[in-house]
Amino acid sequence: MPPEQTPPSALPDQPPQPRRRLSTRQRLLFFLTAWLIVLMPFLFWWNTWFGRNLSDKQLTEYLHDDKKPRHIQHALVQVGERMAKSDPKVKDWYPDLVRLSSHPEEEVRNTDAWLMGQDTSGAGFHQALLKMLNDPSPMVRGNAALSLVRFGDASGRAQIVGLLLPVNIVAPQIGLVAKTSSVGTAVHQNGVIARLESNGEMIEVRSPISGRVSALAAGMGQSVKVGAPLATVSPATDQVWEALRALYLVGQAEDLPAVSRYQRDLPEIPEHIRKQALETEQAIRQRAR
Repeated sequence: MPPEQTPPSALPDQPPQPRRRLSTRQRLLFFLTAWLIVLMPFLFWWNTWFGRNLSDKQLTEYLHDDKKPRHIQHALVQVGERMAKSDPKVKDWYPDLVRLSSHPEEEVRNTDAWLMGQDTSGAGFHQALLKMLNDPSPMVRGNAALSLVRFGDASGRAQIVGLLLPVNIVAPQIGLVAKTSSVGTAVHQNGVIARLESNGEMIEVRSPISGRVSALAAGMGQSVKVGAPLATVSPATDQVWEALRALYLVGQAEDLPAVSRYQRDLPEIPEHIRKQALETEQAIRQRAR
């Protein structure tokens, strides 16, 4: 006969197990990790936010920081704000604006071209903008042309008309289309439009302008040659608005086909754009008469 079992309720109470406490070193590591999780995004935002005010010394340093183009852009934004406030001190940095017109970074030249149109009294601005009409970037050429209008100079009229036209994106090399954007997708300047697989490598095809994908010429899995059309990007509304306003002042009769395309009653054409296109056409026809 087996020995008599003690019922569970009769078992002696087990002493509670003490909770393991974190050591001082572990607690410090925990708080340090949590602090870094909060701090790192803040530092990234702080270093990339162009609204942060720079002292005169910082502004000068940032304008000459060729290793960090974001610093130069930050400084240029600050210069623009001072120009808008008619700060007499801002003229001290005008020679830097002329110098940066040939900077290797497209984003820097693009912002610089726009700024030099904000003060037509700037020494050297006019000549620098004329040279920028030959810039390899269509956006830099466009901004230079728009700024020249403020000088009463219509030398960049062809570039301004170009701002109204869609851009055809072509294959930079032979490959297989691995991915494409869809029609109607908004895209930023230098945004990826398609990816090509070529010799085991993935090639990103980017848009030179901001806007909207209005057409696709190549589908997924299609083999394309160098220069084959991939997509068409229509210019962004802000770009069209500025170009129409400039052509209101300097446009010629041969520019009317590019202007009239924005008079159509289409969902993608805002009402203020249609109105400006009509006013621009009227101004051009009056000059032609």
